[in-house]
Amino acid sequence: MNRFLTAFRLWAVAFLVLPVLTVTMTPTASAAPFAAYVMDARTGQPVFRQNADTRLHPASLTKMMTLYMAFHAIESGRVRLDSRFTISSKAANEPPSKLGLRPGQQIELRYLIRAAAIRSANDAATAIGEGLAGSEEAFTQQMTQMARALGMNNTQFRNAHGLTQQGHFSTAHDMSVLGRHLFYDFPQYYNLFSRRSADAGVAQVASTNRRFLDDYPGADGIKTGYTRAAGFNLTASAQRGNKRLIATVFGGTSTAHRNQVMAELLDASFPRIPDRVREVRPQRPRMLSQATTRRAQVEPTPAATQPEPQRLVLDASPAPVARPAAAPAPAPTASLVASASAAPVPDLTEALRQAGASVATPAPAAGLALANSLRPRARPGSRVAEAVAEAVAEAAPAAEPVATASLAAPVLASSLRPRAAPNRERATGETATASLAAPAAAPAPVETAPAGSLSLNSSPPPRPRSETVILAAMGEGDLGNPESLEIVRRPADAGRGWAVSLGLFTSQAEAERALLSLALQDGGVLGSSRRNIADTRRGFDAQFVNLTRAQAQLACERLQSRARDCQVIGR
Repeated sequence: MNRFLTAFRLWAVAFLVLPVLTVTMTPTASAAPFAAYVMDARTGQPVFRQNADTRLHPASLTKMMTLYMAFHAIESGRVRLDSRFTISSKAANEPPSKLGLRPGQQIELRYLIRAAAIRSANDAATAIGEGLAGSEEAFTQQMTQMARALGMNNTQFRNAHGLTQQGHFSTAHDMSVLGRHLFYDFPQYYNLFSRRSADAGVAQVASTNRRFLDDYPGADGIKTGYTRAAGFNLTASAQRGNKRLIATVFGGTSTAHRNQVMAELLDASFPRIPDRVREVRPQRPRMLSQATTRRAQVEPTPAATQPEPQRLVLDASPAPVARPAAAPAPAPTASLVASASAAPVPDLTEALRQAGASVATPAPAAGLALANSLRPRARPGSRVAEAVAEAVAEAAPAAEPVATASLAAPVLASSLRPRAAPNRERATGETATASLAAPAAAPAPVETAPAGSLSLNSSPPPRPRSETVILAAMGEGDLGNPESLEIVRRPADAGRGWAVSLGLFTSQAEAERALLSLALQDGGVLGSSRRNIADTRRGFDAQFVNLTRAQAQLACERLQSRARDCQVIGR
């Protein structure tokens, strides 16, 4: 029953409005038929409509799109609020309502926005369009494209201010859609529409919508409009509890009549929408243009192109002291490729011969021997391996270590024994060294290395290089206990000591918003950075830190291509 009464009240309002319009409208104003549209701002669903899709003259409601384009340009980084626009003769000669700008005068964009939104100044709206697109004609084409992107399919713009012109039209539905996008897409600027007055740089301006804002509880915008062809128009937004409505009225006969009709439509529509509903935000349009970005050309530094040194590098180890031997030194076997040319222990040589291993005696290679290198283990599971193991165990006490003055000797002495290479078939062709062989059963041949080689057939893979750098003196000196090594840890952000400064802001919240907005736009370059706000005496310095020099220069050039000031600094 309540819903029936509410619906009856809405239609009664519509039928009461139409006779008043018919009687009071003059023949000149007869081209402004009545139209109305009310929507639930939270979902975008219609609540009331009458001639909602009829193409009519929007008058100064056009400035809603002009302001939307200005907000969009500021957010995309093409202009700033303090950008100075030069007033052209065309803008200065626009008819009232106007701010009184002069040709050649320069004024900041923030003052033009205030004048267009609050005073509905035509000269300010034209200056905004010319400053953003270069000409009003190019700007109106962008306005129409943006209208299509927002879903305003029955709207076409021919100027930035809304004065009557052929081919310039819109609908009550489309203007309500535009008002909803202003509320959701730019909440940081929406409070501008609820101001009763503001400083426009050259003058203090009063709002054309202050009567409705003062008379209707919960009203917070948005824009009025009037021409003889359009009548008195209004797009309004009001909140009551958890509910918010956005409505548009075309074709009022006066300011008081338009405000009265709007109030009655809102009063009748609030009870028709639920108190709690799932909010469906409108989708934001795609960007109209993208700024050209130049890639920074940075010369590579030697530190970035040269490989990092190993943890312990011996450029030239001292020659080992060879033990005197009566007999010629036998050559190492294939299993002992890492042995040097120094003579082996006689007991070990005799044990190898008794085990059946053939021992060759090639000439020693000078300068390529390591007297104290450890012998690798033989392949398990064979008689030769067992015999070699027993011989090594017996001969080990007899082999006295040769003293060396190098500090690297303790490190090499404690290194692990390399494992023997797995069984592999001998490649066809001649070999340069002899191999171990048993007289009874020939084991699988072992691949040998060229004479004089110190490589191991199967060395374990190197461990990953850690971030710890060990500094140690590798010169000659005392063989006693070495001094404790100094361990230097490389910080995680080594090489990232550069930052991009966006300048000073008056508040920390403003600086944080600027950093977050730019991080979302350039996530490819700024995604690895950290946002930092330095509290200085002159203000809050917004910075992107933890960048390399190349990343900082590239990010700053991208910001400068969108007319955003920045500075690359080293921290």
